[in-house]
Amino acid sequence: MSETKRSLIPTPKAPESPKAPRGNDRTEEMRRLDAEAEAGGGLERREREHQAGKLTARERIHLLLDEGTFEELDKLVRHRCVDFGMQEQRPAGDGFVTGFGRIDRRLVYVFAQDFTVFGGSLSEANAQRICKIMDLAMRAGAPVIGLNDSGGARIQEGVASLAGYADIFLRNTLSSGVIPQISAIMGPCAGGAVYSPAITDFIFMTQETSYMFVTGPDVIKTVTHEEVTKQELGGAMTHNEKSGVAHFVARDDADCLAMIRELISFLPSNNLEDPPRRATSDSPTRRDAALNTLVPLDPQKPYDIKDAIHSIVDDGYFFEVHEHYAKNLVVGFARLDGRAIGIVGNQPAYLAGVLDINGSVKGARFVRFCDAFNIPLLTFEDVPGFLPGTQQEFGGIIKHGAKLLFAFAEATVPKITVITRKAYGGAYCVMASKHIRTDANFAWPTAEIAVMGPEGAVDIVYKRELAKATDSEREKLRQEKIAEFRDRFANPFVAAERGYIDAVIEPTETRARVITALRALENKRDTNPRKKHGNIPL
Repeated sequence: MSETKRSLIPTPKAPESPKAPRGNDRTEEMRRLDAEAEAGGGLERREREHQAGKLTARERIHLLLDEGTFEELDKLVRHRCVDFGMQEQRPAGDGFVTGFGRIDRRLVYVFAQDFTVFGGSLSEANAQRICKIMDLAMRAGAPVIGLNDSGGARIQEGVASLAGYADIFLRNTLSSGVIPQISAIMGPCAGGAVYSPAITDFIFMTQETSYMFVTGPDVIKTVTHEEVTKQELGGAMTHNEKSGVAHFVARDDADCLAMIRELISFLPSNNLEDPPRRATSDSPTRRDAALNTLVPLDPQKPYDIKDAIHSIVDDGYFFEVHEHYAKNLVVGFARLDGRAIGIVGNQPAYLAGVLDINGSVKGARFVRFCDAFNIPLLTFEDVPGFLPGTQQEFGGIIKHGAKLLFAFAEATVPKITVITRKAYGGAYCVMASKHIRTDANFAWPTAEIAVMGPEGAVDIVYKRELAKATDSEREKLRQEKIAEFRDRFANPFVAAERGYIDAVIEPTETRARVITALRALENKRDTNPRKKHGNIPL
């Protein structure tokens, strides 16, 4: 966390027995109802949550927001269900805490589900409270943060709770691209409850204590005869590493809330604002000689693109998004000259940095978020092409790869690309090339820009000559042609001659050149043709 650790709020006392207000003095009644709402499901249930490694809803909000800034709304709301004996259980607050506060002095709206009351299940009344929060956030132009810990729709209320979810889904959709929406899964999240987080921009999960799935293990066992645990099916690492549904995994609740605060520091409050700037003592002209030797001389040898990112950004700090998913593409936030930027980079250290289905979707989603919220994009390119194979083709790599192409081409924020090594074939075009409206394109001397790698190109271009050669001559001829092709085409200078690359730069100059370009693009204005919306290949 950016500030010193704050202790948890004192555990509220259990409410006293109801007493009718005396005369016109309602103060005592107000205090009693406040205590009832703050007590939630009672001391025993709160302790049970602590033993499970979880904080309560109010404790979470206390850690998330700047101290003393939370203003609670609808604290005394009760459900209106009269079926199944529910009229006998109508606690104030009904298992939800909603309101607004500040993160680093910036306004945010928040709702938290209290698992100690009806398992945090969603009632019609609670859905209306969430909708109120989201409507207020839209009018105020402030982010919405949902702390999810719920058993799902309240079964006793039937279709009324389902309608409540649909009301929330609509607001998630209308808010998308207007205000940042962040979901933290801090307990169970199942059935229809998962779709609201899925529409939001970023999903956080906690190790061991959170899970999300559409159908649970018992249903799966009945229908498909598969046996799987809740964690295996929908735990934090499952969704961070395998499905890509979640973007971040935290050690525990406190770590999760600190990560949300960190994420907010990179984001504007809404789509009409620029990202917040932060003062830095890191010189804009700082050079790192290690960059000159980062890319190996052997084009087949890997290196870590994160080394380049850490070297170039302010104070070497990179806040990675989707760290565990599709590792062949790296995305995340950093700062340059104090200004927040989004970074996309091929990762040569994993699958040689190729683009595949998962990487393309991961990149497209991130690029579109940055474009929606005025966050400049910096792309590091070292891509040998798209991953070949029947699994990729049958899975629709053409369609999914086109998503990344569409996202980059559609983006109107400042876009800068640095080609560090390979930029081959269609993948060269996709990775924010000059041809799809990228503003500044730089290449290191180690860049190789071509239709394909020298080895593959020679096998095609000189196929007949190689076939005519004797066995003893064929490999020698092939190596000669590979060297000739690499010298003539696998370099950045042909592209620079045509203006597809603005400059071939020394790697140590990258930070200074990118910052200079960002400053020049600070007031960039670009638009897309007027239309309702594009039809991205989903």
